[in-house]
Amino acid sequence: MQLNNIQPAAGAKHAARRVGRGIGSGLGKTAGRGHKGQKSRAGGFHKVGFEGGQMPMHRRLPKRGFKSMHVPFVADITLADLNRLQATDVDLAVLKQAGLVGELVKRVKVVKTGELTKAVTLRAIGATAGAKAAIEAAGGSVQP
Repeated sequence: MQLNNIQPAAGAKHAARRVGRGIGSGLGKTAGRGHKGQKSRAGGFHKVGFEGGQMPMHRRLPKRGFKSMHVPFVADITLADLNRLQATDVDLAVLKQAGLVGELVKRVKVVKTGELTKAVTLRAIGATAGAKAAIEAAGGSVQP
């Protein structure tokens, strides 16, 4: 094989359709566009979603809700998750390493779900009032 012998696989390439080149081509005269009308003319086409003047679907339906941009950056963990952790000193890096939060997460908050039976120290991790009380009751602490 040499560089000058390389060519595309059979059937991978095909010639572009040449329209308006006479009656024998099968695409002469109107060039496959039919007769008259908006779609037969150069530059004549409607925008996406246009329904011929009828109120378009995207305007007939109500607007509802939104998607928060912060979702990938904020995470919640439970007291039960903390209880399963081996570490007693918990920060964001420990949670990421344990796979409890995603790699993009920047803020974590502990919520009061489940039981906590061991003393855990939270560093730079938020906690709800109930979760904070449960952590302190187990002998742990929440540091800002």
